[in-house]
Amino acid sequence: MTEVEWVEEIAKHVRDKPMFQNSGLEIETGFRLPYGFEISAHKQDDKPNTVMTSFETDLAIIERNKDGSWRPRVIVEAKITNITTHDAITYSTKAAAHRSVYPYLRYGVMLGNRSENALPGLLFRHGSQFDFMFSFQNFQTSGSEMEAFLKLLDSEIQASRTIEKLLFDNRKQNRERYTILHKKLVVE
Repeated sequence: MTEVEWVEEIAKHVRDKPMFQNSGLEIETGFRLPYGFEISAHKQDDKPNTVMTSFETDLAIIERNKDGSWRPRVIVEAKITNITTHDAITYSTKAAAHRSVYPYLRYGVMLGNRSENALPGLLFRHGSQFDFMFSFQNFQTSGSEMEAFLKLLDSEIQASRTIEKLLFDNRKQNRERYTILHKKLVVE
């Protein structure tokens, strides 16, 4: 099985779950997400000519509103069997670039067909921009693996929404007010 085929299988399992039905959330594969808006020149009236640059992502959870607007909530990059230091650095750099445009975006990596292998140390060392990491034992996911993965995705969607509120509602009179922010570390 190729990486693209495996990601499609994971996406199919995620799409079929009740938490995504009628939620406004869509699961996309091969989604091109902008990471930059460059100014190529200024016109005489000082309005810029802009160029949008994008990276393709493996799996994206996009929230679409009734008015047609959308925002990315979670991006998951994927690797099967093994991952290299170069992969970890590249994906971590992509995460930082995407978050420079979408500061509320949650970003992670999922590994497939890892047998009994745990998450490799190189991800901890070089994946500084990952909010989460997940390792599946085989190409065919077990029920407990998928349940844990869905729970993780749900928490990342909620985190994205909370971060968006913190960033964009902070001057509203009726905003929620917080006195604690704690980024918890969970390992299993």
